[in-house]
Amino acid sequence: MVEKFTSENFEEQVLKSEQVVLVDFYADWCVPCKMLAPVVEAMAETFAGQVKTGKLNLDENLELAERYGVQSIPTLILLKGGKEIDRMVGIQSKDAVENFVKSKL
Repeated sequence: MVEKFTSENFEEQVLKSEQVVLVDFYADWCVPCKMLAPVVEAMAETFAGQVKTGKLNLDENLELAERYGVQSIPTLILLKGGKEIDRMVGIQSKDAVENFVKSKL
């Protein structure tokens, strides 16, 4: 299941998570973000129980996007123990994202 992250739940859901967390920084108006959405959903299924997967709307949570230096979207950021461990920017294939996540587990 893809979670919805917001500035209200980010600390609890992401920073304090025991699991690795994949955060998709996106916006509703962003066409590449819409293209990446099915890939993010597939990652939630593929890594269920291993990786918490969620989306964070840039327009509604601008301060978090700024804190993580998100310059363009979509941006996928992997966090572990509240710290960023890696990121991918732009539209990506399912295989590329799957390999990206697997390499950090």
